[in-house]
Amino acid sequence: MNETIILFLQQQSSATICCVDEQGKPYCFSCFYAFNQQEGLLYFKSSADSHHSVLMKKNPFIAGTVLPGKLNKIIVKGVQFEGIVLDELHLLTKQSSNYYHKKYLMALAIPGKTWAIQINRIKMTDSTKGFGKKITWNRGQ
Repeated sequence: MNETIILFLQQQSSATICCVDEQGKPYCFSCFYAFNQQEGLLYFKSSADSHHSVLMKKNPFIAGTVLPGKLNKIIVKGVQFEGIVLDELHLLTKQSSNYYHKKYLMALAIPGKTWAIQINRIKMTDSTKGFGKKITWNRGQ
């Protein structure tokens, strides 16, 4: 994965994630995340019975965005990503709770389940590298 993308995702803390309901309509939610750069995974925590959790169990394909914590109207910077929510029995999900709670220790006091998203594609816009500069990454390339 490109170092600019890695650094950006490590510096941020929240994402907007979109899943799809039974009628094929998008449903978005926001969450705090922890980023595992070695595996290209985003971990987040949510109630197992929330609407988006139920939808992701039925259809694990998601898309999302990450923007800087403080927006700058002159410098455009952000990430769009596509991925798949890994099944809780998947080998890569075993470390999700520890990884997430290491970043958000206070979240231990909040009930919920940690989820793992395998990022498969990223497009980052970073105008600090030139107006409209795009950096892309695809898993397996």
